[in-house]
Amino acid sequence: MQQDTIAAISTAPGRAAIAVVRASGPGAVQLIARTLDGSLPERRPGLRWLRHPETGEQVDRVLATYYRGPNSYTGEDMLELSCHGGPLGPQLVIDAVLAAGARLAEPGEFTRRAYLNGKLDLLQAEAILDLVDGRSAAQHRAALHHLDRGLSRRIEQLREAIIRCEALLVYEIDFPGEDEGPVPPEQIDMAAQDVAARIDRLLETAAEGELLREGALTVIAGRPNAGKSSLFNALCGVERVIVTEEPGTTRDAVEALVSLGGYPFRLVDTAGLRDATGKVERLGIEVARRYLASADIVLFCAEAGRPLSDEEHRFLGEVQAGSVLLVRTKSDLAAAGASDATEALGLAQVCVSTLTGAGLGTLRDLLVSAAFSGSLALEVGAPLITRERHARELQRARSEITAFLEARASRLAPEVVATHLRAAAQALEELLGVIAPEDVLERVFAEFCIGK
Repeated sequence: MQQDTIAAISTAPGRAAIAVVRASGPGAVQLIARTLDGSLPERRPGLRWLRHPETGEQVDRVLATYYRGPNSYTGEDMLELSCHGGPLGPQLVIDAVLAAGARLAEPGEFTRRAYLNGKLDLLQAEAILDLVDGRSAAQHRAALHHLDRGLSRRIEQLREAIIRCEALLVYEIDFPGEDEGPVPPEQIDMAAQDVAARIDRLLETAAEGELLREGALTVIAGRPNAGKSSLFNALCGVERVIVTEEPGTTRDAVEALVSLGGYPFRLVDTAGLRDATGKVERLGIEVARRYLASADIVLFCAEAGRPLSDEEHRFLGEVQAGSVLLVRTKSDLAAAGASDATEALGLAQVCVSTLTGAGLGTLRDLLVSAAFSGSLALEVGAPLITRERHARELQRARSEITAFLEARASRLAPEVVATHLRAAAQALEELLGVIAPEDVLERVFAEFCIGK
């Protein structure tokens, strides 16, 4: 239990109906006595005048709620004050609370205390951050699943399976040199191989899990006036970039985070690809090519009703992105019966019109399928690895299981072999936060905002 009491404004600044100020720690009851008119029953909100403890001046009429630890978010005594919102009122309330004996909380300190007091494991704490930062329905669902210990339970099951392998190995240590020990050697090996396969299945979700947090980098490319900026605006739902008939209007990459079908995409509009004549346009094309080099998906735009040029064919042959979708733009202007003549490009293709909206729904569906096919195929309730830290610790556990099996094949002493199982279990314990170095905690909670 922490010895000091922390406080912070927990709502965003600015004009609003209400704001929330929270305080947590052993001094919460003292804060009530020094700032509020009258005592507060536990977990029953009360309307009270809040006064500055040094001047006695009225600050605001607040709805105050007291939570006695451990029955609170942090596991400590907590006081929540709902006051009037705005740029000044909440600041005056927090000033009064600090004057009454609290100190200003550090980023993530409320959630860190919840973790330290056993209210959350480390995976749940990270899920709370993902809920705060989430910008898509899919990320929100994944964060809720983690908060409900969906991933934690899977990691605990893996840890328990490793411990069972350790228990089986004990028999070999207790009965050395016996050809027919109580546990067949194959049973131990099969148990370890099963754990390795289960870890592999989790790790297979890591790439898409990262995309779920960061957004799939989707670069719109094509020659000038191919309808790239119009498509960008249509997918964003707002006019983000200027659209004109003059070639080379887009001189730099413009990026936006959008949600398509409930999944996040980092959408990038780039300069038209051609032999540029001006320095500024050349720089814009260089930026475009850098984005293309790291793209998860490329939307290559070409007007409907015309064959691709040799230059466009050459560009498509050079693209190294994971997926390329050929978008035939301006389909409303294409002549009836005109052929796009894409021959054997082997690319997924869709015709769209940003003027009429035709084909945009199909394009969104193709984007989701291209970027998140693995997530779509997951069974309901299956966990998803969404952070590099998760993947790193799982990889460490997997490597130790591999080392264990190799050591077994080399007929090393069971006491030596067992060290790999213990190291694998420790990697999963660090993932859960059962044991967690201070530098790991600093990195996790530094990402939080103050007040959470």
